[in-house]
Amino acid sequence: MGRETREELKIIPARAVIVRHVRHVYACRNCENASDHVPIVKADMPEPVIKGGFASPETIAHIASQKFMMALPLYRQEQEWNQNGIQLSRQTMSNWLIKASEDWLEPIYEAMKHRLCGHDVLHGDETVLQVLKEPGKTAQSKSYMWLFRTSGEAKYQIVLYDYQPDRKHTHPEEFLKGFSGYLHADGYDGYHKLPVNIIVVGCWSHLRRKMFDALKTLSKDKQSDSNAAKGVAYCDRLFHFEKQFALLAPENRLKEREKLSKPLIDEFFDWIVHLNALPNTLLGKAAYYAQSQRKYLERYMLDGRLEVSNNRAERSIKPFVIGRKNWLFSNTPNGARASAVYYSLVVTAMENGLNPFEYLSWIFTHAPNLGKPGYASAIEDFLPGSAKILQKVFVPKPKGTEPEKYAWEED
Repeated sequence: MGRETREELKIIPARAVIVRHVRHVYACRNCENASDHVPIVKADMPEPVIKGGFASPETIAHIASQKFMMALPLYRQEQEWNQNGIQLSRQTMSNWLIKASEDWLEPIYEAMKHRLCGHDVLHGDETVLQVLKEPGKTAQSKSYMWLFRTSGEAKYQIVLYDYQPDRKHTHPEEFLKGFSGYLHADGYDGYHKLPVNIIVVGCWSHLRRKMFDALKTLSKDKQSDSNAAKGVAYCDRLFHFEKQFALLAPENRLKEREKLSKPLIDEFFDWIVHLNALPNTLLGKAAYYAQSQRKYLERYMLDGRLEVSNNRAERSIKPFVIGRKNWLFSNTPNGARASAVYYSLVVTAMENGLNPFEYLSWIFTHAPNLGKPGYASAIEDFLPGSAKILQKVFVPKPKGTEPEKYAWEED
């Protein structure tokens, strides 16, 4: 008659265990009696991620992935540990994260930064951060988390966060020292003060949002024929062209932009100059933004590798923004710096199809034992694209993965 099969998804809760490392020590008993020197030999034992601590690589990786990927604050993790009968305070977890970052992750972060600055096209963005115990500042004052990342032309993506106490233009200048090329950014004036070897490329998504905000203030019966709707339509046509050009080689994409996008851009700016919108209205502010940012907005026409928007950076900074809504602030500058490093590695891992927990576990296992037989042999082994990384922690994307969204789809 055959057989019937039924499948169901079963959850097996995680469990914590104690791993005991035992090392044997050998001495020559004959030498004790017949020689003035007694050789002692110790069996090899892997170095711990934190000397003198009882945290395993997997424990710190779990805490880090829960906070920086799943946006689960340490006080909630403390509750979860306690419910499972393990008394682990949030202060202990915080100390582990900071210590592991300083000892093992920061050298990897610096190597990733060096590789990032070797690219020709980057994206940048920044968002606010509150640090309670920052020297010389009140607890309510604003600090900033900057973000710099590779563009679509890079084979392996790198996303780096950089904590700074303010929004001065000197911070991206210092971070990008050694970089020469194109930087996608928004209209913040600080980016326009960067050295001449950094060519800032404007973002049409920012302009479209300003036009769209003006459109939303109108009643529905007035929207379709409004100037705000025309402005949105111009932007949408440019994005539609880019969607058509997505699979082209950079040089062919540039030719198509010259043929289709360039006339449309000229038509748009000719229209915006004669718009005569009131300066204090949302439409007037959008028109002023377009005219003041024109030379930056047009720069994506310079190279086929450039993009029409800075959405790539904005998507990458969202994990931090989502996490900030839960944990609200950093207690100290050291904690903010560690957060920047962890977010850099976690988001970079996800961008390259790596499992962040497995990636961090692999780092915390191999970094303390760097150079030993059976472990990573150089700092480059920890970077995206490393053969050892891809072999151990690569996660294939599921079939039917949705493509990247474009500006109009995000609205």
